[in-house]
Amino acid sequence: MEFGKPLGSVIEGSLIRGLEVRLHPDVSVEDLRVGKFLIVQGRRSRFFCMLTDLALGTASARILANPPEPANLFLQEVLSGTGTYGTASLSPMLMFTPQDLDGSSPKSSANTTQRQNGAASYQVQSSAAVELLPVKTIPSHFSQVYDAAERDFRIVFGWEDDPHRRNFVIGQPIDMAVPICLDLDRFVERSNGIFGKSGTGKSFLTRVLLSGTIQRQAAVNLIFDMHSEYGWEAVSEGKHFSTVKGLRQLFPGQVQIFTLDPEATKRRGVRDAQELYISFDQIDVEDLMLVRTELNLSEASLENAIILRNEFGKGWINRLLTLTNEEIQDFCETKMGNKSSIMALQRKLNRLADLKYIRAACPHNYVGQILTAINEGKHVVVEFGSQSNLLSYMLATNVIARRIHAIYVQKAERFLQTKNPSDRPQQLMITIEEAHRFLDPATARQTIFGTIAREMRKYFVTLLVVDQRPSGIDNEVMSQIGTRITALLNDEKDIDAIFTGVSGAQSLRSVLAKLDSKQQALILGHATPMPVVVRTRAYDAQFYSDIGATAWDEMPDEPLFKASEAAKADLGF
Repeated sequence: MEFGKPLGSVIEGSLIRGLEVRLHPDVSVEDLRVGKFLIVQGRRSRFFCMLTDLALGTASARILANPPEPANLFLQEVLSGTGTYGTASLSPMLMFTPQDLDGSSPKSSANTTQRQNGAASYQVQSSAAVELLPVKTIPSHFSQVYDAAERDFRIVFGWEDDPHRRNFVIGQPIDMAVPICLDLDRFVERSNGIFGKSGTGKSFLTRVLLSGTIQRQAAVNLIFDMHSEYGWEAVSEGKHFSTVKGLRQLFPGQVQIFTLDPEATKRRGVRDAQELYISFDQIDVEDLMLVRTELNLSEASLENAIILRNEFGKGWINRLLTLTNEEIQDFCETKMGNKSSIMALQRKLNRLADLKYIRAACPHNYVGQILTAINEGKHVVVEFGSQSNLLSYMLATNVIARRIHAIYVQKAERFLQTKNPSDRPQQLMITIEEAHRFLDPATARQTIFGTIAREMRKYFVTLLVVDQRPSGIDNEVMSQIGTRITALLNDEKDIDAIFTGVSGAQSLRSVLAKLDSKQQALILGHATPMPVVVRTRAYDAQFYSDIGATAWDEMPDEPLFKASEAAKADLGF
């Protein structure tokens, strides 16, 4: 089907349900795919649409009652397009009126010519001048439907070398070799999500997006790397063993790795990583509330933890772990605590001492080191190594993110006061995996990540959540997710969660359900003008070359860990 060749005619439809198109006799339904980008040329406006469903129709019930024999190809050809035909359901997403661009009022004869010429009517116009509008009307009967051409994609999704925007190619349409771009400035200014069931390539897609933000300098990244997949090389999926490069290898001068398990990091051959430790005095009661299930903490234990914190201050955990039974008894008598709850809290907090990155006290402020790197414009990957269980991951990420967010709040408030561009904080995007553990309805209001998601861009900090169970995320948080990049999902609850707060969700559900299990995703939201299904960009040698990443040069005798000057001083908050 060549550009300009009509595929079918609009026969009915509504603004809510979408359009029904009868395909022309020479167009087979097998040439179309759900999720395809199509153009409808109305009398005055052009409509950008997504194909959401396909169906077969017959002009008479007699054909269904007495279908032609499989060998009778002649009768099948006779019936094709008249007695039998194909229909397509379209969902209009955007529209624009070409003749309005020059301020002239179109005449009916011009409209007729424009409708007959189809998609060719705006080829000479600059895409920069096209104002895309939300769909508030529908095309008239018998408006022609066309296959989208490269020009249409450029008008809607832009192109990567646009000097006015930080566009980044995320993939291609499922049936064309045309780049689909995300506007990274709009992407990083709100929290976003990458969703899909296990094995659909979420990690690879996340690497592609993070590489784009680094290359285009759209934001500074703080990545909590639960399975050590993003910083250094990771194993690629497939029958044969192979590895892919990490962000540190692609951008050696811009990415810094911190590790909570130096031994595991050393075994993997990671260079120039910095150790990271957390002390007990950095852990607050709010952090324990997040991991209460993993530690099996009761409500009474948490209430007594607040009493202990109010009495002993930041060092309350160290003090609790040294209390004897007699001292606990005396404390409860004077401070109205519960002895059994405090003793249970003491036993369960001893588990934290077994974590490799926990210290009673730290000589350096390692979280301050991370903040220093971020202030220098470096992207930080925090590796967990063998400490990737949920208790370790949830505790460390919450402690680190809470302290960094507190500093960003101070910076943002100072910027709002001074209005000095030099005081403006760099946009920070925090990437977390297993996001539903932090953002479920029971804990979303208690974690710093729930706060960040609700604040949106107020304090220049946003989230990139990576998860396979979006149904576990609080609905209020999901409604604040600006851009949603979704691979295949099977669970109905997860699919419902993806479309929380999205208009026209019913038609998009069928598109999501028909995605391939690999390298396909539905993108919708703030960073893209309209929903689109893409064949996601491969994370391979060609990608490394396309983004112009600097190769990692072999440097013999390079020390594995080095302490920066910031690590030698206690920065304090």
